[in-house]
Amino acid sequence: MKSINWGIIGCGDVTEIKSGPAFNKVGQSKLVAVMRRNAEKARDYASRHNVPKWYDDTNKLINDPEVNAIYVATPPLSHEEYTIAALRAGKPVYVEKPMAVNADAGVRMMNAANENNLKLTVAHYRRAQPMFLKIKELLDKNTIGNIKFVDLKCLQAPLSPEELQTEKIKWRVDPTVSGGGLFNDLAPHQLDLMLYFFGEIKSASGVSYNQAAIYDADDIVSGNLLFKNGVIFNGIWCFTVLGPEAKDNCEITGSEGSINFSVFGDPSIHISRNGKKETIQFERLAHVQQPMIEKCVEYFLDQAPNPCSAETGVEVMRIIDEFTREKEI
Repeated sequence: MKSINWGIIGCGDVTEIKSGPAFNKVGQSKLVAVMRRNAEKARDYASRHNVPKWYDDTNKLINDPEVNAIYVATPPLSHEEYTIAALRAGKPVYVEKPMAVNADAGVRMMNAANENNLKLTVAHYRRAQPMFLKIKELLDKNTIGNIKFVDLKCLQAPLSPEELQTEKIKWRVDPTVSGGGLFNDLAPHQLDLMLYFFGEIKSASGVSYNQAAIYDADDIVSGNLLFKNGVIFNGIWCFTVLGPEAKDNCEITGSEGSINFSVFGDPSIHISRNGKKETIQFERLAHVQQPMIEKCVEYFLDQAPNPCSAETGVEVMRIIDEFTREKEI
C-alpha cells in the first residue's frame, strides 16, 4: 500500500472530533467511506465531513475495493465481529478501546489477525500524545529516581436520569453492550498507560460493586497491580461521589520525588524533586487521536512498529476482567 484509504464502521460521537477528521490530516491517509446502521445518520456524517461514500451495511463497507483499512468505532459488543470480518476480508484494523467486552473476545481478535497475517492496532491513543510521551521520557531518565508506587483516583459525580437516557451515555452503562460501566469506558486508557510506563505485570487483583444501583453496571472499582519491576499500582474508580469531590489524578512516586498529572483533564505535568516544583504545560489537541492515527498509518505502511498491539489490548482487558470479576466471599 502506498496510502491508507480508511473506512469507518460506526461513525458515532467518538468520530465527530476525537478521531474522524484526523484521518484526512495525517500524511498518506484519507477517509473514503463511513458506515452506520442508521442510513440517514451515515449520510449526514458523510455530508458534514466531506466523505465520498457512506453505507448502512457493514459488509458493503468492508468489501469496498477502495477501502484498504478499517477503523472499528462501534460500541464494544460488536468490536469482535467487525474486526474479525475485516481481517478475514484482508484488511488491517484500528479498533476502538476497550478492545472488546472481555479478554476472551480480545484473544479471538488477536488470533484472527495472526492467522490472517494482518495488522491490528488498539486505540489506546493517549500513549501517543506529547504529554504522556514526556512522562515516559521523565521516567526512563529516572527524573524522580527509582519508581516505588502509583496512586490513581478517578472520581465522578453520578449521572443524572436525563444523562442516562441519552444515546451517548446509555450504552456505556449497559454491561451487555460495553462489557461493564464507566470503568470499562475510562480505565482502558489509564491501565494502558501504566503498561506503557512500567511494562509487564506480575499480578493483578481488585474488587468492584454497584453501590448506587442507578444502572446495571458496577459503579465503584478498586484495583491493584504488581509490576515485574517491583512498581505497585493502586487505583480507585468511583462514579457516585459528590460533585466537589470529583477527581482525575495520577501520582507516580519515586525515591527522589513525584510526578503528578491528570489523564483526562488539565494537560500539564507537575514534577516535585528535591524540594523543587516544576510544571510542564501542553496544548490541548484539536483531535485527541491524531498522533495515534499517524503512528497507526506508519505501521500499516510498514514504516514503523505497532503503536499499540493486540497483545497489549488483551492484557488491558485481562486486568479489567480481574478487577471486576465476581469474587467469592
